Amino acid sequence: MDRSSSFGILIAVGGILAGLIIDGGNVGQILQPTAALIVFGGTLGAIMLQFPLEVVLGSFKEAKKIFFYKENDTQALIDQIVGFAQKARKEGIVALDKDLDSIQDPFLKKTLMLAVDGTQANELQQNLEVEMGNQTEQAQHVIAVFDSAGGFAPTIGIIGAILGLIQVMQHLSNINEVGRGIAVAFVATIYGVALANLCLLPMAGKLRLRRRQEDLHRELMLEGVIGILEGMNPRMLQSKLSGYLGEAAHAKAGKTAAAEAAKGRPEAARAEARP
Repeated sequence: MDRSSSFGILIAVGGILAGLIIDGGNVGQILQPTAALIVFGGTLGAIMLQFPLEVVLGSFKEAKKIFFYKENDTQALIDQIVGFAQKARKEGIVALDKDLDSIQDPFLKKTLMLAVDGTQANELQQNLEVEMGNQTEQAQHVIAVFDSAGGFAPTIGIIGAILGLIQVMQHLSNINEVGRGIAVAFVATIYGVALANLCLLPMAGKLRLRRRQEDLHRELMLEGVIGILEGMNPRMLQSKLSGYLGEAAHAKAGKTAAAEAAKGRPEAARAEARP
């Protein structure tokens, strides 16, 4: 579970509700089924009009990545690719055919399989870059659903507010109906603004970040397999792929390497530690 997303929505909603209660209000004041129906129904209808149904349904499936997402272990992937490079250097790239069944990532498995089958490096790069581009474009369509919904929701909330005021004008003689209409008017605006700024737009931003992480991961796989095809030295390949690591991972890897070197060469480590 993504703790940042879970805690973020709880803090946002909790802060607003706490402010309402501290100000003397209660949660029941903003629970208006009519306003919710106007905002949620109107927003859903608008995005269904703008996007094909399969894109809208796909966006609902992708939404789970906001709260449930397994982070890619970049260092483990680099180590795996470097291991393949070392084996290919000793036994030939055809020897990697035995390792295909053990690869879990479908993109890496397909890339390495094409390499083992004798695909040239430039052809492999061109074909898979086209595939990556298509996948990214499809993901951008899904993200655009949330961006568009975040733009529609506040406007739909204004429509709900106007409808509530119309009800007020039509029932000025009935004070109960006047109060109900005003409540719908203000709560619909709150629903629209809150839905856009607390949910939809942040969700689009998180999905955009997730997609970029996945793209970088695939770029790393492609660069690694092309390096194997070109017969790149495994150490050089590891150095090249390490550029995909973040600064924190670089620092951690550096500390680990220094510790291992110190264990292997205690005299040299002590000499380096002397002022």
